[in-house]
Formats: sequence, structure tokens, C-alpha cells
Amino acid sequence: MLQDCPREQPPVAGPEKPMLTAFLDWQRATLLCKIDGVDDAALRRPGTASGVSLLGMVKHLADVERSWFREEFAGEDLAHVWDPNDPDAYWRIDPNETTADVVAFYQGEVTRARRIVEAADLDDVGRGPRAKQEGYTLRWILLHMVEETARHVGHADILREAIDGKTGE
Repeated sequence: MLQDCPREQPPVAGPEKPMLTAFLDWQRATLLCKIDGVDDAALRRPGTASGVSLLGMVKHLADVERSWFREEFAGEDLAHVWDPNDPDAYWRIDPNETTADVVAFYQGEVTRARRIVEAADLDDVGRGPRAKQEGYTLRWILLHMVEETARHVGHADILREAIDGKTGE
């Protein structure tokens, strides 16, 4: 079992926004627990036929945080970071990227997302192109991010168990 995973339990009752952010933070922390103690080579090793690795999953979720909170909700123009000719770039770990770089990318995007969420109301509609057109509210984005992160944490469970047999929430 994975031990000593530092996470704050989400509340069982309370206002909606703090509960949503607490559940998302629980999943974010759990993701980082899944990679803790795994050597660099194992973090990079593909664990599926499609090439998904634990570290690639962290990189992907950093990009998802950036895309939904900064681009779609806050309306930042991040078009310059996308390569339409390489849509899977944020799943792949390049040889020059370190584990520390990828984790810092993830933590930085989480920090930015928290600030954006803190300054907004759940019913606020995103200012990015897709969010504005579809009417995505911060509430919808938070719920989606809980789902997206939890789904990939489940994938990370399986990849971690295949690496060293460790399991846990």
C-alpha cells in the first residue's frame, strides 16, 4: 500500500465551492502520491500499448489544468503553446525534460488554477473561445476537473501497481 500520502480530507458538508475545490485538491495530491518513490526510468516507461506513462499522465493533467482554467475560463490566449501537428505532445516526455520539470509544470498550473478559482464565482462563465460559446461555468469546469483528474488517478493506480505492486487510494 502507498503510505504517508499527505492530503487534506474533503469536508463532508459545507458550501459548494470549498467542497468542489477540496475534492479536486484531494485528487491532485493523490496523483502526486502515485509517482512518489518511483525512479525516473519507471516514471517514463510506457505502461500501455498507447505509450502512456506515469510521468506523461502528470504532464497531460498539467496541460488540462492550464487549458480549462487559464485558457477557457480566464480567457488567456495560449494558442502559442499548442502544436496542431502534434496533439499528443502533452502525454509524451521528451528526453530533455526531467521529472522535476514535469512536476513543477503541474504544480505551477495547479497554483494558477487555484488563484483563478478563488477570484471567481461558480456561476461565472468562462471567457475562452469554447467556454464562452458553450456557456461553461466555473462550476462545470470544476466538476469536469474532478472527474478528469480522478479518472487519470485511477489509471495511475494501475500503472503504479504494474511498476512495484503498490496500491492505495
